[in-house]
Amino acid sequence: MAGEAGGDPRAWLAVDETAAAFISRSLASRPPIILPPPLHRAPLRPGNVVEIAGPSNSGKSHLLLMAAVQCILPKEWEGIYFGGLGKSVMYLDLDCRFDVLRLAQILRNRIAEGFAHLRNGGLEKDGTKDEFQCSFENTLFSDCMQHFLYVRCYNSSEFTAALKTVQSQSRSEVLGVGIYFVMIDSIGAFYWIDRASQPVRESKGKSLQSVTETVVHEIRTFLQLQPALVLVTKAPIYAEGTTTANDFNRGSSKYTLEDSTVLRYSRQEEERTLSYREYMPSIWQSFVTHRINLQVEEAEVPSVQENGVHSTHTSEWVQPSLKTKEKFSIVDDGVILIQ
Repeated sequence: MAGEAGGDPRAWLAVDETAAAFISRSLASRPPIILPPPLHRAPLRPGNVVEIAGPSNSGKSHLLLMAAVQCILPKEWEGIYFGGLGKSVMYLDLDCRFDVLRLAQILRNRIAEGFAHLRNGGLEKDGTKDEFQCSFENTLFSDCMQHFLYVRCYNSSEFTAALKTVQSQSRSEVLGVGIYFVMIDSIGAFYWIDRASQPVRESKGKSLQSVTETVVHEIRTFLQLQPALVLVTKAPIYAEGTTTANDFNRGSSKYTLEDSTVLRYSRQEEERTLSYREYMPSIWQSFVTHRINLQVEEAEVPSVQENGVHSTHTSEWVQPSLKTKEKFSIVDDGVILIQ
């Protein structure tokens, strides 16, 4: 916090003031972070740990990429307003499904939108971009991508080692800009591996509980060094013998058409219930400050930008409980909220 204020920590604490004034000054040094929909509803600040939970194809990783672009884009560049944060992102890929092309596509679309708002957008009469604008866009794209740090982990040992790397990066900074977002995709990727390697006696070797305690400790240590927003995705863990909607679809030929309609909805409800079932240790549950649940619906909506359809997704904040559900559709440009 003192580092963000730009002064000596002792000078930060030496101010003679009331507790209310200190809290107000502390909150002013950590302004709220505005993220793209549907993450925009809950007020988020550096130091928060946000868990984005949902089944496969519910849009978890896409929301991470959108938030990452919001972070690495500058607020203003060469007189052009982009509305970004101009900070660095550390992306820890535990699922090994990171799509750099999708990240590049979202970033280029945001850059193109910024140039489109100019009165003289650098477009020729036939609507094509001139070389000057293309050069500007490529330069900004390269600058932004240098603020995106990517680490792929294949087990919990590499994951904890990567978290220590985040701490060292926060001290040295990246191109003079500190890490502002830490993204973990996804936190339960090594759950079954850690469970299988768990020793019979908890005192010997590493257990799932001890691995989680180490992860929480490393993240908490980093947040003490560098106030940052932590965004974590979490996929459901299905128990052995559980049948999901995808399993039913693969074997749908065994059922009649009349039975399939009823069973399809029952499987959806079963999968929806299982996706919210908590499996992380209690130390992780208490560490998380915000939770949002995502779902993908069967209904489809027409695309605004092209002749096609997109799946409808729903989001619901459960911590804090906003008691409202939002529907949205994922498109190439980002997210479209459905009224």
